[in-house]
Amino acid sequence: MRRVLPVLLPLLLIAGCADGRAPPPPGSLGALGPSAQLRAGFPRGGIADTIVIDAVERLPLRTAELLSPDGTVTPAGSIDVDASPSFATGQRVAGDPWRNSLSGTGSAATLSLPLAQPGAAMWSREQLLATVSSAEIALPDPVVYRRDWRRYRIRLTFGTPPGEVETREIPAPEPPSPGTPGS
Repeated sequence: MRRVLPVLLPLLLIAGCADGRAPPPPGSLGALGPSAQLRAGFPRGGIADTIVIDAVERLPLRTAELLSPDGTVTPAGSIDVDASPSFATGQRVAGDPWRNSLSGTGSAATLSLPLAQPGAAMWSREQLLATVSSAEIALPDPVVYRRDWRRYRIRLTFGTPPGEVETREIPAPEPPSPGTPGS
């Protein structure tokens, strides 16, 4: 039994992780891919005359346009793109992190402790392997948009020529109700 257990344990772990399905073929996951996200809406608690588009996609967002039913095109006023954003996570030292080393409780004082464990800090760096894009489109006429918003569309272009470029059209978001501004 002692010889069988070390062999069975890795096999059980591998079998527990698999769901029995083969990975899908490339391109069969839809337009956005397995982990991409695309959201268009009005900012919560903000002004109800600006549409905000947030995208987490492998390609950067280059253009965003509001298409009205009469063919008028309103381009985005600003587009922000952050390729593979990263951020630090972890815990601070056991002492007061807001004080400096001169007061005796900062990280320099922690290094002088006989036992380093009470002042230990754990830090890591996280990185998203996708491009995070954000765009804002100011409505040319909020009253007309509120009346006929179902016929509006948003055209988004991802990628940078001469490389791969994708264009998508999504429905325009429903405007917030008049009683709750920006929600």
